[in-house]
Amino acid sequence: MKSIALLWFGIAVFSVGQAQAPEIFPDLVPNTQSNDSFKDQEWFEFRIHYGFFNASIATLKLEETILNNRPVFHAKGYGKTIGLARWFFKVEDHYESYFDPSSGVPYKAIRDIYEGGYTKDIETDFDHEAQEAFVHDKKKKTKTRIPISEKAQDFISAFYYLRNFLPPGELEPNRSFAINMFFDNDNYLFKLKYVGKETLNSKFGRVSCLKFKPIVQAGRVFKEKESVTLWVSDDRNRIPIRMQADLAIGSIKVDLEKFKNLKHPFRIEISQ
Repeated sequence: MKSIALLWFGIAVFSVGQAQAPEIFPDLVPNTQSNDSFKDQEWFEFRIHYGFFNASIATLKLEETILNNRPVFHAKGYGKTIGLARWFFKVEDHYESYFDPSSGVPYKAIRDIYEGGYTKDIETDFDHEAQEAFVHDKKKKTKTRIPISEKAQDFISAFYYLRNFLPPGELEPNRSFAINMFFDNDNYLFKLKYVGKETLNSKFGRVSCLKFKPIVQAGRVFKEKESVTLWVSDDRNRIPIRMQADLAIGSIKVDLEKFKNLKHPFRIEISQ
C-alpha cells in the first residue's frame, strides 16, 4: 500500500525500478538553454483519482533561494488523501528538494511522510564530487554515508531535471533513456520510453502532448512494466498534464488541476 501511496503524490509518476549498479546514460543531455522550462514561483496542483474515488490532492511549488551560500531552486511538494479515502488511509506527505539551477543535480532532499501509520523523516545531503549521500534518519536517529551514482537525482529533483534536460529537438518514438536516482537509501535507474505525440482532452482544453511510459516493476503493485503512462505538454514548459497507472487491483489517474507562474505560454488547441 505504501507504493500506491507514493503515486497519490502527483510527482510519483517517476516510479523507480529495481536497485542496480551505478550507470549513466549519455544520451540524456542538457538543454542548451539552462532553466528553459520553469521559473521562480511556479506552482501546480494535481488531483489523484483511485478508480471512481477522488482520492487525494498534491501541490508542487518552486522557489529561488540560497543554500550554503549558493543559489538553488527549492521545490516543495505536499500530498494528502481527502474525503472518503482519508477515512480509510490517511496520507500526509512532504517532499522537498534543493537543486542546482544549471546542472539540475540535487544538494539536499527532505522526506517527511505519514502513510496510514507508516512514517519517515529523512534529510539527505548530496556530495556529487565524492559521489556520496549523507542520510540523516531523524526517526531512527542514524546518520549514514552511502555511495551514489553519477549525477544521481532525488525523488523531486528528477521531475525538474527531466523537464529541462530531455533531449532537445525531435524525439524518436520508442526511444528509451534513463537517469540515475537515489531514493530510500538505494541507487536506481529510472527508465523512460517516449511513445509519440498525442492530443489530450483536459479540463483546460485540447493539449498537444508528448507521451511517455516510465518503466516500472510488474508484480504486486503494477500489472506490467509499462503500466504507467505520462502525458507532458508539447511546449517549452513541459508540464505534466496527466498520468495514468494500471495497478494489479484498480487504476490511478493523476490530472493537472491548477497552475500558476509558468515560464512560457501554455498552448491550448481548443478551449472547453
